[in-house]
Amino acid sequence: MQANQIIDVKSSAIVNAPIEKVDIPSWCFGLTEEEYMGCSPAHVAAGSTKTPDGKRVCINVETIGGSLMVQHFVETLSQKDHLVLNSDSDVFTPYGRTTVHVQWELTVKKVSEDRCELTTHVQSFATDEMLGLLNRQGIPFDLFRSQNLPIGIAHNEQETPRFAASIARAALRH
Repeated sequence: MQANQIIDVKSSAIVNAPIEKVDIPSWCFGLTEEEYMGCSPAHVAAGSTKTPDGKRVCINVETIGGSLMVQHFVETLSQKDHLVLNSDSDVFTPYGRTTVHVQWELTVKKVSEDRCELTTHVQSFATDEMLGLLNRQGIPFDLFRSQNLPIGIAHNEQETPRFAASIARAALRH
């Protein structure tokens, strides 16, 4: 784990659709707010837009561990079976507003003719702004990290099977 890394979690679930029909970027950037909210009770809202240079951005709003996060995920790798998104996310904590860098990676691999496996990999990193906020509050980073890791694991394990089901629905519609 890197010095400023908060979490590094992976979770996997079965997608009940053939891998040939799965298109993770199309699913992600076509996800309705209702579908996103159905993937976790922590999910508040979702939308999409583009950067000035034309990269797609999915905007996710969720509450994790009591903090509201507004994530601006920009696609950095976009293949049908592999999507990497990066966000400098706004976090509204009980101690004040700050930012955190989040990388969200989704991959699928074939497990049979009509099923594949989704793996979600989430990493978050404290920004200088966040480290300053923690320092002003007298919160040691190691304590902050140890308290947030189980929350990140629980959230990822909860949403991954629901994302897999949503990806399957999208794949079978097309």
